[in-house]
Amino acid sequence: MAIQTHRFAPLRLLLIAGAGTALMLTAGCAGGNKVKKDTAYVARDVDTLYLAAKAQLDKGNPKASAELFDEVERQHPYSPWARRAQLMSAFSYYVARDYTKAIQSAQRFLTIHPGNKDAAYAYYLVALCYYEQISDVARDQKDTQQTLTALNDVIRRFPDSRYAVDATLKRDLVIDHLAGKEMDIGRHYQRSGKWLAAQLRFRTVIDKYQTTSHVPEALYRLVETNLALGIPEEAQKNAAVLGSNYPGNEWYEKAYRLMGIHAPGIVAR
Repeated sequence: MAIQTHRFAPLRLLLIAGAGTALMLTAGCAGGNKVKKDTAYVARDVDTLYLAAKAQLDKGNPKASAELFDEVERQHPYSPWARRAQLMSAFSYYVARDYTKAIQSAQRFLTIHPGNKDAAYAYYLVALCYYEQISDVARDQKDTQQTLTALNDVIRRFPDSRYAVDATLKRDLVIDHLAGKEMDIGRHYQRSGKWLAAQLRFRTVIDKYQTTSHVPEALYRLVETNLALGIPEEAQKNAAVLGSNYPGNEWYEKAYRLMGIHAPGIVAR
């Protein structure tokens, strides 16, 4: 995120001669003891605190940076810099992969400044935090659902923003991931011989996640489970839908062969 330039007060800064006057922070916050010292409550002017926080972020110390940005807000809550520090704190926690604090900081910014020009970025940052916590399909998908909600917030609230484009791409991936979870559960039920429970999962993929890459397999699994339940007519219907919509797909070829083996009398090529 770009930081606008500002003329900072010279407290604890080194004056450097040149074209005009430039100010540079004389000391950073590297090292455990130094970080604790710099983030402890010591009354400092807002310019010094903000510069210290920015310097830590530039040095690759995002956690120390976030704590210093928090100090800007704590010591100078009514300063114009406090609003910017809230968002920079959220960004710094995100870089540090402390997603919980990043989300809290971004949401606090949105609560206090809902109409701010940077609100779109704050919503997007929340979505990114959830997105990067998505687990594989074998685990609980709570983060995936939260990601989808957060991405939809970005797209719905700021459809013309640059963040909406990336949010839309990520949403498609998230939806595919959720469909994959349904397939994973369905296959588990199928292996356990729980045919009806498996079918519910496969039908969810077909009905709720129609645009995902998992639909052909879901239709094929319905062919399998209907044959297992002894209702080849229903299996044939699923195979026909599969052939009509995905004629060159590998799952249709498997379905056709399966129908030929288990229900040869009703298969028509």
